[in-house]
Amino acid sequence: MKLLKTIRLDASDTFVFERAAEPGEWAVPGTFVFSDTDPAILQGKARTAFRAGFLGVSSLGWSTLVQIVEADEPARAAALEQLALQLMEHYGAPDIDAARAASDEELTFAQSLCNHETGTLVALHRTADGAEIREAFRTLKARADSKAFRAFSFMDVEGEDEGPGDRVDLVNLAQGDRK
Repeated sequence: MKLLKTIRLDASDTFVFERAAEPGEWAVPGTFVFSDTDPAILQGKARTAFRAGFLGVSSLGWSTLVQIVEADEPARAAALEQLALQLMEHYGAPDIDAARAASDEELTFAQSLCNHETGTLVALHRTADGAEIREAFRTLKARADSKAFRAFSFMDVEGEDEGPGDRVDLVNLAQGDRK
């Protein structure tokens, strides 16, 4: 089976998100974090997390990119249990059974994004259309001549066009701009 793990190609996640996920954490899209939030009022780092963040299961930090990796059933079970405990502690799950069911649903959705070869990177773009949150996923595959994961060694992109809309200005975010 395949699952998603956070990856950090550079230090940008550490300054564009309030809390960055550690590289190598199991990851899920994490859109549930915004279920009781009006995305229109989000600003700064919270808005960046909404627009482009995958949720790291152990830290509840955000990652711009995740990588498709091979996993076994014990690894999935451990990720499910860890996410369930996070849902109990931080998101008000009424009991462990409900938290496990929600965790299983989130991990199953993450697995559905893994129908590409191992090592493929996945990026996320969220938008809000009224009360509905929409997600678009893109895959980035290493160039044939690339030997390592570097930010500029990717060229093949698959996924929906973002079209007009929000863009993240990393320079202004790094300088503390909260637009």
